[in-house]
Amino acid sequence: MNTDSDAVTERRPLISIAIPVLNEEGNIHALYARLVALADRMADRCELEFVFTDNHSSDQTWQMLTELAGSDPRVRAMRFSRNFGFQSSILANYLHAKGDAVMQIDADLQDPPEMLEQFFALWQQGAHVVYGIRRKRPESWLLRGFRRTGYWVIDKVSEHPIPRDVGDFRLVDRAVLRAIEKVRSVNPYLRGMIAGMGFNQVGVPYDRNARTAGESKFNVMRLLRLGLTAVFNHSTVPLRMASFVGGLMLIGSVLGAAYYLFVRWTQPDLPRGFVSIQLLVLFGIGLNALLLGIIGEYILRIYRMLRADPIATVERVLNIQPEELKL
Repeated sequence: MNTDSDAVTERRPLISIAIPVLNEEGNIHALYARLVALADRMADRCELEFVFTDNHSSDQTWQMLTELAGSDPRVRAMRFSRNFGFQSSILANYLHAKGDAVMQIDADLQDPPEMLEQFFALWQQGAHVVYGIRRKRPESWLLRGFRRTGYWVIDKVSEHPIPRDVGDFRLVDRAVLRAIEKVRSVNPYLRGMIAGMGFNQVGVPYDRNARTAGESKFNVMRLLRLGLTAVFNHSTVPLRMASFVGGLMLIGSVLGAAYYLFVRWTQPDLPRGFVSIQLLVLFGIGLNALLLGIIGEYILRIYRMLRADPIATVERVLNIQPEELKL
């Protein structure tokens, strides 16, 4: 088992269940019931706590969490002052979980919390990260194809392998969490960050369930934005591509100039190509804008890192002391 000290071996380990929420009033009670049943079933092996981060829900989600926290001290929660994004919610959960390991799940119950038993067994056998690999998921073929293409591109351009068809459904050991605390990225992509840290990582295939209540918060644009974050955070390929394409354009320009001089020398009466010149100018402007945009994405990330904004701003807490906040 992965432990912080020998004392952990003399007691049941604490496992934190981390759940980011945003307008999930239709799922909170069903999720809590399954978590309590899971805690009862695993009581002889471990203790559980339930850590929620509310991304400023506009429905009854926070009120429900307040009621649960009032009757169950295992429920701990933070409410952000605004929506800081899904990845920031996960990172906030990681920073405030007390467990010897943390299991990340979504509130919509598409990822079954009962798989903690299998994850826990692998963790006890020495795995530092145990993640779920989605064999199938209930969504349209278009969105599924978009995801698969995105996973493939991210894996190919990343500086380190990133498992495909893997989301944020995972169990992470305390040793990995300590490494995550040192990174403190203001725009994290935790799947890539954890994959690049090494450690002993194991995947478990499973079938993802359909959402039973509420609406998915991830549309195509948000998926695209998350994919771009993954590429720019974990790959220098776009920067090198900009240099490579710029070099090709320079070589092409030299060859084009040589060809033009040759044609003018062999055919002095050749009419001037006004249209072709305009097309080349527009192409060059567009290419420069594209390459500057790529460079700008990296500069933006450097700027945000130097600005050192907090991961999120906490508005309220439940069963968490103010001095425990690490954001």
